[in-house]
Amino acid sequence: MAASHWTLDDIPWQQFDRTRVDPELVKIIKAASLVEYNGGIYADYLCNVFPDDTAFQAAAKIWAQEEVQHGEALARWAAMADQAFDFDASIQRFRDGYQIPVDAPESVRGSRSGELVARCIVEVGTSSYYASIASLTDEPVLKAICRNIAADELRHYKLFYTHLKRYLEHERIGKWRRLAVALGRIGESEDDELAYAFYAANENEQPYDRKKHGQAYMKRAYACYRLSHVQRAVSMTFKAAGLSPQNPITGPLSRLLFGFMRLRSRWTPAAA
Repeated sequence: MAASHWTLDDIPWQQFDRTRVDPELVKIIKAASLVEYNGGIYADYLCNVFPDDTAFQAAAKIWAQEEVQHGEALARWAAMADQAFDFDASIQRFRDGYQIPVDAPESVRGSRSGELVARCIVEVGTSSYYASIASLTDEPVLKAICRNIAADELRHYKLFYTHLKRYLEHERIGKWRRLAVALGRIGESEDDELAYAFYAANENEQPYDRKKHGQAYMKRAYACYRLSHVQRAVSMTFKAAGLSPQNPITGPLSRLLFGFMRLRSRWTPAAA
């Protein structure tokens, strides 16, 4: 999976244009760098959940290496955009405050198929997120980074979906169960992980407030999305849940979700 993967040397760092940096984007990019870099730890959890599946473990370890590289690229750009950003201190603060249950002997989703559905949903979200930022930003280096990451996350979705099909052959969890896992994972997008990452990357004085810092992150993140990216995310979510990506409701649902995100971005308090 990593044979021809891009490296940090492939990013056109020399094209960095400070005049095109959006300070609000910098805040969520700093948070994103922590979450992506932490993928190396999440691979330990996946290997515990799939202890007898060496093929999946090998794929998960390569996936984790690429996630860590995403974090490194985003952190390097963030430090160029905000010279006060201390990535090492921020990632330590993040890991001290947000813990992944890496020692769990079984998937928190109830089955291995459920775990793979959840992983598909995460990759759907991140692929559409970085594609949206790439479309939004005028800063050439950030655009290049986000395009690369978006392509990686789409490939990661295909990776987890391939293993999902393999496990469904004998676990056979139904579409309703897969849909429940997908919706549950979507709901977790507003849990502590992203809120604490925003706090750890941007706040040095006030104590952590899940609601306040979660709102601060979501307000800025939701503002990045475009309808086309939401539509693709909905279709890919349907596919992971065992439903048709061409379902007639995907269009209206995408527009409804996009409108909701716009309202949340517009009316959510910005301060954190």
